[in-house]
Amino acid sequence: MGAGHDHGHTHGGPPPTGTAAAAYKGRLRIALCITLTVMVMEIVGGLLSDSLALIADAAHMATDALGLGMALLAIHFANRPAGLNRTFGFARAEILAALANCLLLLGVGGFLFLEAIQRFITPAETRGGLTIVFALVGMVANMVSLSLLLRGQKDSINVRGAYLEVLADTLGSFAVLISAGIILTTGWQAADPIASLVIGLMIVPRTVKLLRETLNVLLEAAPKGVDMAEVRAHIIALPGVLDVHDLHAWTITSGMPVLSAHVVVRQDMLDSIGHEKLLHELQGCLGVHFDVEHCTFQLEPSGHAEHEAKLCH
Repeated sequence: MGAGHDHGHTHGGPPPTGTAAAAYKGRLRIALCITLTVMVMEIVGGLLSDSLALIADAAHMATDALGLGMALLAIHFANRPAGLNRTFGFARAEILAALANCLLLLGVGGFLFLEAIQRFITPAETRGGLTIVFALVGMVANMVSLSLLLRGQKDSINVRGAYLEVLADTLGSFAVLISAGIILTTGWQAADPIASLVIGLMIVPRTVKLLRETLNVLLEAAPKGVDMAEVRAHIIALPGVLDVHDLHAWTITSGMPVLSAHVVVRQDMLDSIGHEKLLHELQGCLGVHFDVEHCTFQLEPSGHAEHEAKLCH
């Protein structure tokens, strides 16, 4: 390969397909089992006590169960080996699962608002004591699931989606407890639909934030915490580097940022230190300062960019 077309990769083979969420697959399974159990319990409790807030929480848990299932399925696909036609394998499946979770959560939020309004128009008699029992069991179970997913939500956007769903469930159970307590002590039935509205309000803001992060990945925005101007400055600061162009950085999935760039280098520097040493310096710079390990560089002598521009036209 000619001097102007040397490529450097941190990894000698294909990019790794193991994702950040894979390490938490077992915990996600346990959380799924807990969620399904509590969901069935809250449906029964909601029907017995005629509590919209409890049924709303159960409906939210149903979407959580679906979300956790999708997260596990996405991990399964994301960790399948890469192929000739899918060079990154199915790593992006986790991001698609997070997107589906967001849409589900927004749908549940809208459903809760509509049902709460209906309850204000047509009040129902809610049995506060029975509601408290079921909500309390649900809250304890959700807190167990939260503890299982707490660490993983910092590493994976997929696990974070599951964590936020369980967190909303925990807060929802707390809201149900408060509303049931008010009904039990004062008889004020409006507390039940108000709790449903509170649950919906807790769901939407977190979901919008997760949706924004998910769309940034799908739209191939720069990885979170990576300042592209600073990346450019670091590359140009290396001895012998004259310029950098076609600089791109994006995220395949959580824990898998990638970067590519065309680096213009003085010919005498290429001749004196060799391409391999310069590539090591570039990769070391990106790995240490920006935690981007999978990098692809094209080293070019001065004037090559103009040649590429002519070819494109």
